[in-house]
Amino acid sequence: MLGFTIGFLEITWVDALDIALVAFLLYQLYRLLKGSVAITIFLGFLSVYFFYLLVKAMEMKLLTEILGQFMGVGVIAVLILFQQEIRKFLLLIGQTTVFNNENIILNRLRQNLTIHRRMDIVPIVDAVKTLSSSQTGALLVFEQRADLKLYADSGDLLDAAISKRLLVSIFSKVSPLHDGAVLIANNRICAARCILPVSERQDIPARFGLRHRAAIGLTETTDALVVVVSEETGQISMVKSGNLMHNLSIQELRTQLNSHLFHNSEEAVEARVEGIGQGAA
Repeated sequence: MLGFTIGFLEITWVDALDIALVAFLLYQLYRLLKGSVAITIFLGFLSVYFFYLLVKAMEMKLLTEILGQFMGVGVIAVLILFQQEIRKFLLLIGQTTVFNNENIILNRLRQNLTIHRRMDIVPIVDAVKTLSSSQTGALLVFEQRADLKLYADSGDLLDAAISKRLLVSIFSKVSPLHDGAVLIANNRICAARCILPVSERQDIPARFGLRHRAAIGLTETTDALVVVVSEETGQISMVKSGNLMHNLSIQELRTQLNSHLFHNSEEAVEARVEGIGQGAA
């Protein structure tokens, strides 16, 4: 097989590919654990493993036996300690494989046959403005390509038309639905009181509460767009791909919603127009 030699080592192209894949996986693992308490646990586990190799090389039989028993159940310990990180990793893998819904041929055909209706963001912006002025906490989740049915099922299903009065009523402090997130999908309010995963990143400033952490947590594993209204300050934030845009004005909110929510719709329209043109040809 083709390759090259370094000293007494003969490295083939398969070995080079193997090293590159391991390096890529380690980098992705670092990105996944960066900023969370899991990185500290991982380093501690790694230190114990290196110590085990050291005492084994020094032929310290008692310590080797004790640590060997610990390392024997290492896989189970990893599953227990890193269950949330493993779940997040599998979600990321699932969103980037051919098995993802957005990559299925049937879904592409459906996009070519259906022109997405542009969402009317006026009632959303007006509702956020009212909630912000009254310092009423709110959490609005906009579904995009990733399916959020799991989070919709965690709340109360509504399937209602989007309106300012309904959104303000849901997040009213006396409403039984105000605690949690509102999920908006297919130009409808799908569910309220939805439970979102909370981010464990340690670099999030302490001034951001559970609403902001939940918004960041959801967007770390999905392509959803989340709008947050702070109950303490009334400030408006938007979160996308784990990145938080804080203290937005109403005009900035309108611009960001137009930019993110209508991007996919315009792509679908272009695909439809292209398909019509090819059919005519």
